[in-house]
Amino acid sequence: MPTPTALINVTPQDGPVSMPIFVATTKFAKMRILVIDDEPANVALLEETLADNCYSRVKCVTDSRQAIETYKTFQPDLILLDLMMPYVDGFAILETLRSEMNEFFLPIIVLTADANEETKLRALRAGATDFLLKPFDHIEVLLRIGNLLETRHLHIQLDIQRAAFEDAVHARTSELRDAQSALKKVNGLAS
Repeated sequence: MPTPTALINVTPQDGPVSMPIFVATTKFAKMRILVIDDEPANVALLEETLADNCYSRVKCVTDSRQAIETYKTFQPDLILLDLMMPYVDGFAILETLRSEMNEFFLPIIVLTADANEETKLRALRAGATDFLLKPFDHIEVLLRIGNLLETRHLHIQLDIQRAAFEDAVHARTSELRDAQSALKKVNGLAS
Protein backbone atom coordinates (compact mmCIF):
# COMPACT_ATOMS: atom_id res chain seq x y z
CA MET A 1 0.00 0.00 0.00
CA PRO A 2 1.38 3.43 -0.81
CA THR A 3 2.87 5.25 2.11
CA PRO A 4 0.70 8.29 2.82
CA THR A 5 2.14 11.76 3.04
CA ALA A 6 0.22 14.98 2.83
CA LEU A 7 -0.94 16.77 -0.30
CA ILE A 8 -0.84 20.10 1.29
CA ASN A 9 0.80 23.38 0.77
CA VAL A 10 2.96 23.43 3.82
CA THR A 11 3.85 26.93 4.88
CA PRO A 12 7.14 26.85 6.72
CA GLN A 13 8.99 30.05 7.50
CA ASP A 14 10.56 30.07 4.03
CA GLY A 15 7.21 30.05 2.19
CA PRO A 16 4.71 27.48 0.81
CA VAL A 17 5.96 24.07 -0.32
CA SER A 18 3.88 21.42 -2.12
CA MET A 19 4.35 17.84 -1.00
CA PRO A 20 3.29 14.64 -2.79
CA ILE A 21 0.06 12.93 -1.78
CA PHE A 22 1.51 9.45 -1.64
CA VAL A 23 4.94 8.12 -2.23
CA ALA A 24 4.82 4.71 -3.88
CA THR A 25 6.51 2.06 -1.82
CA THR A 26 9.55 0.48 -3.41
CA LYS A 27 7.67 -2.61 -4.56
CA PHE A 28 5.03 -0.53 -6.38
CA ALA A 29 7.19 2.31 -7.75
CA LYS A 30 8.73 0.00 -10.38
CA MET A 31 5.42 -1.51 -11.46
CA ARG A 32 4.44 -0.59 -15.02
CA ILE A 33 1.45 1.68 -15.67
CA LEU A 34 0.01 2.17 -19.15
CA VAL A 35 -2.12 5.26 -19.81
CA ILE A 36 -4.35 5.16 -22.90
CA ASP A 37 -6.12 8.49 -23.48
CA ASP A 38 -6.47 10.65 -26.59
CA GLU A 39 -6.45 13.92 -24.64
CA PRO A 40 -2.86 15.18 -24.21
CA ALA A 41 -3.92 17.34 -21.22
CA ASN A 42 -5.27 14.27 -19.36
CA VAL A 43 -2.15 12.29 -20.20
CA ALA A 44 0.12 15.11 -19.00
CA LEU A 45 -1.86 15.44 -15.76
CA LEU A 46 -1.68 11.70 -15.07
CA GLU A 47 2.02 11.53 -15.98
CA GLU A 48 2.82 14.42 -13.65
CA THR A 49 0.72 13.02 -10.80
CA LEU A 50 2.36 9.60 -11.12
CA ALA A 51 5.90 11.01 -11.46
CA ASP A 52 5.39 13.29 -8.45
CA ASN A 53 4.49 10.20 -6.45
CA CYS A 54 7.51 8.10 -7.48
CA TYR A 55 5.92 5.92 -10.16
CA SER A 56 8.83 5.63 -12.56
CA ARG A 57 7.60 3.20 -15.23
CA VAL A 58 4.71 4.96 -16.96
CA LYS A 59 4.01 4.70 -20.67
CA CYS A 60 1.36 6.78 -22.42
CA VAL A 61 -0.53 6.25 -25.67
CA THR A 62 -2.66 8.99 -27.22
CA ASP A 63 -3.53 7.10 -30.42
CA SER A 64 -5.92 4.27 -29.53
CA ARG A 65 -4.80 2.30 -32.59
CA GLN A 66 -1.46 1.71 -30.81
CA ALA A 67 -2.98 0.53 -27.53
CA ILE A 68 -2.92 -3.24 -28.04
CA GLU A 69 0.58 -3.35 -29.49
CA THR A 70 1.86 -1.13 -26.67
CA TYR A 71 0.18 -3.41 -24.13
CA LYS A 72 1.95 -6.43 -25.65
CA THR A 73 5.40 -4.84 -25.67
CA PHE A 74 5.18 -2.90 -22.39
CA GLN A 75 3.39 -5.60 -20.36
CA PRO A 76 1.85 -3.23 -17.79
CA ASP A 77 0.80 -4.04 -14.24
CA LEU A 78 -2.10 -1.58 -14.48
CA ILE A 79 -3.90 0.20 -17.30
CA LEU A 80 -5.68 3.57 -17.18
CA LEU A 81 -8.05 3.51 -20.18
CA ASP A 82 -10.18 6.32 -21.59
CA LEU A 83 -13.50 5.11 -22.99
CA MET A 84 -14.30 7.82 -25.54
CA MET A 85 -11.54 8.01 -28.15
CA PRO A 86 -11.44 8.31 -31.95
CA TYR A 87 -10.51 5.34 -34.15
CA VAL A 88 -10.86 2.61 -31.50
CA ASP A 89 -12.96 3.35 -28.43
CA GLY A 90 -12.07 2.19 -24.94
CA PHE A 91 -14.77 -0.48 -24.93
CA ALA A 92 -13.23 -2.22 -27.96
CA ILE A 93 -9.75 -1.98 -26.43
CA LEU A 94 -11.05 -3.37 -23.14
CA GLU A 95 -12.72 -6.33 -24.86
CA THR A 96 -9.61 -7.05 -26.95
CA LEU A 97 -7.34 -6.86 -23.90
CA ARG A 98 -9.51 -9.22 -21.88
CA SER A 99 -9.78 -11.73 -24.75
CA GLU A 100 -6.05 -11.73 -25.54
CA MET A 101 -4.56 -11.61 -22.04
CA ASN A 102 -3.02 -14.56 -20.30
CA GLU A 103 -2.94 -12.58 -17.07
CA PHE A 104 -4.79 -13.87 -14.05
CA PHE A 105 -5.34 -10.35 -12.70
CA LEU A 106 -4.54 -7.19 -14.63
CA PRO A 107 -6.36 -4.15 -13.26
CA ILE A 108 -7.86 -1.79 -15.81
CA ILE A 109 -9.18 1.51 -14.54
CA VAL A 110 -11.63 3.14 -16.94
CA LEU A 111 -11.37 6.91 -17.34
CA THR A 112 -14.63 8.56 -18.26
CA ALA A 113 -16.69 11.72 -17.92
CA ASP A 114 -19.80 9.64 -18.58
CA ALA A 115 -21.02 8.40 -15.21
CA ASN A 116 -24.34 6.95 -16.37
CA GLU A 117 -25.34 3.44 -15.33
CA GLU A 118 -25.33 2.00 -18.87
CA THR A 119 -21.69 3.06 -19.45
CA LYS A 120 -20.59 1.60 -16.11
CA LEU A 121 -22.34 -1.73 -16.72
CA ARG A 122 -21.01 -2.00 -20.26
CA ALA A 123 -17.44 -1.33 -19.10
CA LEU A 124 -17.75 -3.79 -16.21
CA ARG A 125 -19.11 -6.47 -18.55
CA ALA A 126 -16.15 -5.86 -20.86
CA GLY A 127 -13.73 -6.36 -17.96
CA ALA A 128 -13.09 -3.00 -16.29
CA THR A 129 -11.78 -3.30 -12.75
CA ASP A 130 -12.56 0.22 -11.55
CA PHE A 131 -13.64 3.72 -12.66
CA LEU A 132 -12.19 7.19 -12.40
CA LEU A 133 -14.44 10.08 -13.32
CA LYS A 134 -13.15 13.08 -15.21
CA PRO A 135 -12.15 15.62 -14.09
CA PHE A 136 -9.74 13.64 -11.92
CA ASP A 137 -9.38 13.99 -8.19
CA HIS A 138 -5.64 13.52 -7.54
CA ILE A 139 -6.12 11.78 -4.21
CA GLU A 140 -8.67 9.37 -5.63
CA VAL A 141 -6.43 8.59 -8.63
CA LEU A 142 -3.50 7.71 -6.38
CA LEU A 143 -5.59 5.73 -3.90
CA ARG A 144 -7.22 3.61 -6.61
CA ILE A 145 -3.90 3.03 -8.39
CA GLY A 146 -2.17 2.15 -5.12
CA ASN A 147 -4.93 -0.24 -4.05
CA LEU A 148 -5.00 -2.02 -7.40
CA LEU A 149 -1.21 -2.26 -7.66
CA GLU A 150 -1.15 -3.81 -4.20
CA THR A 151 -3.78 -6.32 -5.31
CA ARG A 152 -1.80 -7.01 -8.49
CA HIS A 153 1.36 -7.53 -6.41
CA LEU A 154 -0.49 -10.01 -4.15
CA HIS A 155 -1.80 -11.92 -7.19
CA ILE A 156 1.73 -12.16 -8.58
CA GLN A 157 3.01 -13.46 -5.24
CA LEU A 158 0.20 -16.05 -5.12
CA ASP A 159 1.02 -17.17 -8.67
CA ILE A 160 4.68 -17.61 -7.71
CA GLN A 161 3.76 -19.58 -4.59
CA ARG A 162 1.27 -21.73 -6.50
CA ALA A 163 3.86 -22.54 -9.16
CA ALA A 164 6.42 -23.45 -6.48
CA PHE A 165 3.86 -25.67 -4.73
CA GLU A 166 2.96 -27.40 -8.01
CA ASP A 167 6.67 -28.00 -8.72
CA ALA A 168 7.12 -29.48 -5.25
CA VAL A 169 4.09 -31.75 -5.69
CA HIS A 170 5.39 -32.94 -9.09
CA ALA A 171 8.85 -33.61 -7.64
CA ARG A 172 7.43 -35.50 -4.67
CA THR A 173 5.10 -37.50 -6.93
CA SER A 174 8.08 -38.46 -9.10
CA GLU A 175 10.03 -39.53 -5.98
CA LEU A 176 7.10 -41.66 -4.83
CA ARG A 177 6.81 -43.34 -8.25
CA ASP A 178 10.53 -44.08 -8.22
CA ALA A 179 10.25 -45.51 -4.71
CA GLN A 180 7.27 -47.67 -5.71
CA SER A 181 9.13 -48.91 -8.78
CA ALA A 182 12.20 -49.77 -6.68
CA LEU A 183 10.01 -51.53 -4.11
CA LYS A 184 8.34 -53.60 -6.85
CA LYS A 185 11.76 -54.63 -8.14
CA VAL A 186 12.88 -55.65 -4.64
CA ASN A 187 9.63 -57.56 -4.07
CA GLY A 188 9.95 -59.23 -7.48
CA LEU A 189 13.46 -60.41 -6.64
CA ALA A 190 12.37 -61.68 -3.24
CA SER A 191 9.66 -63.93 -4.74
